[in-house]
Amino acid sequence: MTHLQEEAISVSVIMPAYEEEQAIGGIVERVRKVMEQLGLSHEIIVVNDGSRDQTAQAALEAGARVCTHPYNMGNGAAVKTGIRHAMGDSIVLMDADGQHPPEEIPRLLEKLGPYDLVVGARSTGTKASMHRNFANAVYNRLASYVSDRKIEDLTSGFRAVKTSIAKEFVNILPNTFSYPTTLTLAVVRTGYSLVYVPFAAPAREGKSKIKIFRDGARFFLIILKIATLFAPLKIFLPASLLMFLTGMGYGLFKIFVLHTRYGPTSAMLMTIAVVVFLMGLISEQVTQLRFDQIGRVIYSQKADDEK
Repeated sequence: MTHLQEEAISVSVIMPAYEEEQAIGGIVERVRKVMEQLGLSHEIIVVNDGSRDQTAQAALEAGARVCTHPYNMGNGAAVKTGIRHAMGDSIVLMDADGQHPPEEIPRLLEKLGPYDLVVGARSTGTKASMHRNFANAVYNRLASYVSDRKIEDLTSGFRAVKTSIAKEFVNILPNTFSYPTTLTLAVVRTGYSLVYVPFAAPAREGKSKIKIFRDGARFFLIILKIATLFAPLKIFLPASLLMFLTGMGYGLFKIFVLHTRYGPTSAMLMTIAVVVFLMGLISEQVTQLRFDQIGRVIYSQKADDEK
């Protein structure tokens, strides 16, 4: 590690790992080989997320810098630890289970200059269960609506990002597998650039730690959370419009079909719809204030760097 301390580090490769003793050593070796071929100064950070096996020892023996959690805190928490310890100008995030080929790293870094975030998008030929492919398609469509741009792979954890941007959003990333969802939507909604690089993901080594129903519901809630955080009217406006039309339609149905009074239910729905819309407007103003605050922080950081 002495030569890394003597020169500026260009790329930090971060791998969260939980009980990956069988795969981690080989993945670290492959990453080092790729980075040496690129001729970039680098560091390989393996965040041992409370593994009970020899994951940390295997990573150390392969030459990685290891950060260890005292207990299993979650995939996202491990990524956040890695980001906070990263010393490179750029960060590559990848899994330690073999699903993200290190040989694809140069393609990600090649795009990172013009773009702020580069995501490896798993190709349609990637092996995955039918229900998982369907769920990913649903998440991608919903995220595309929220972000106003096509999202090709919302949940891919194989990505390269500028370190300053990763550190900017590190505190809002969840401690779970849904951190790629949060990072992608946060980057897009705050005006940073995003590009996708397709790759074929091989079968993982070992058993997947993602549970489709548990983590699927969590991904959905994360999308709603980020939508209300960065684009609240995308949620509040359709909800208020739906309630307003439902109330009006029900009232007209009672008048012209049932020949009864308009009724309090219709009036209540329409009133609540107006309240929800006004809440959306207030949330939009709060979001704008947050954008302004982020802009001031970035400007301040750039000014300090120029001094």
